[in-house]
Amino acid sequence: MRSRLTVALGRTARLAARMRGGGSGGTAFPGLVMERTDPGFLERTLSRLPRGVIVVSGTNGKTTTTKMVVQLLREQGLKVFTNRTGSNFVRGVLAALLTEVDAAGNLDADIAVLELDEAHAVHFVARVRPRACLLLNVMRDQLDRFGEIDYTASLLHSIAKATSDVVVLNGDDPRLAAPAFLEGVSARVVSFGAGEDLRSLFLSDDDLRTGLVSPREDGQAPGPRVTLEAINGQRATVSVDGTSHEVDFAIPGVHNLLNACAALGVVLEVLGEDADLPGLLTTLGSVQAAFGRGEVLTLDGRPVQLSLVKNPAGFRMGLLSAASQAQDGEVVVVAINDEYADGRDMSWLWDVDFSALRAGGVTVVTGVRAWDMALRLHYDDVDVADVEPDLRRAVALMRRAAADTDRPMRIFTTYTAMLALRSILGEMTDVEEVMS
Repeated sequence: MRSRLTVALGRTARLAARMRGGGSGGTAFPGLVMERTDPGFLERTLSRLPRGVIVVSGTNGKTTTTKMVVQLLREQGLKVFTNRTGSNFVRGVLAALLTEVDAAGNLDADIAVLELDEAHAVHFVARVRPRACLLLNVMRDQLDRFGEIDYTASLLHSIAKATSDVVVLNGDDPRLAAPAFLEGVSARVVSFGAGEDLRSLFLSDDDLRTGLVSPREDGQAPGPRVTLEAINGQRATVSVDGTSHEVDFAIPGVHNLLNACAALGVVLEVLGEDADLPGLLTTLGSVQAAFGRGEVLTLDGRPVQLSLVKNPAGFRMGLLSAASQAQDGEVVVVAINDEYADGRDMSWLWDVDFSALRAGGVTVVTGVRAWDMALRLHYDDVDVADVEPDLRRAVALMRRAAADTDRPMRIFTTYTAMLALRSILGEMTDVEEVMS
């Protein structure tokens, strides 16, 4: 009876939020109402799932990797619940549940795969013990929220300790693979990683500071079960249990190839002997980018790719991916906001090497911190044609430049700017609606 009342109250709150927002929004507010009025709803609902809960966390790649895990499991015949909007706080999970449960609060799913912000994941696992967790990396991100990087690692350590069956982690991340991180972890530990020839692409936070690739230490995390061995354009060699497989990927971005190995690693552990590896590899090759994370839209008959950036490592990987796709032939826009969801401290922009943008320059810099970004590009000798803080006007400038030169477009954007840009572009072209 209590779940029925909670669902009714949450749906009323969502309707009120959407009416106030003109038919959109309402992702967090109903979750807040449910959290305050029925704190046990989350545990009651998710504890009934026969295959439990997988938590995906880490600094970079959560949304895309979660999407991969969900698609892999669904193609293997499981019914999967996930917070597909990317709202990765506990309230976002509750709001997502609201769209999936029936009036009595019953969830028709075999397993849940949940992307969770590092800090909010700690609150989640205190209520719901995950069966498996996938820990991607530890990078400097949102310094105003997380402070020192070791604190972020401690949050992921708490998730690992709360996990019952298996912890899958990045064996190349020095903080995740350290002996201290594994202390107190009762679940079995499995790793994924990059082959020796690719490790210079996937630098840790420490590597970014020193400019050197740290040697892989012996005797820390177990050797990787899934390894990204080689990359040739969109084709990659993926090793599983020592056997190499060639996979043709649809998803853009070299970083997403490592995310794919992470997703495959946790799915193999969860499915066990039921896993159909050939089928999983086929599915992995067909996965598309999550919204805003390499997502490609069509505007005026030309592609426009959205590349989410929020820390030095993420921006570096975005620039590497762009360079591999002939970036100097693109109209490039950089959109930087400093709202809470982006992180207020934008000093990390000075840790990014923007020299890859020199050849083609930047058409327009936009967002709340447009002038800061323009100054940063100036110090790396990158020409900027226009500085326009207003996002709508910036899109118009991008559109005009693309039409004049018949070139594709790419936008490097922080999170809140990405949401706003998708809304603006949605008035001009087809954009998938993802918010509940």
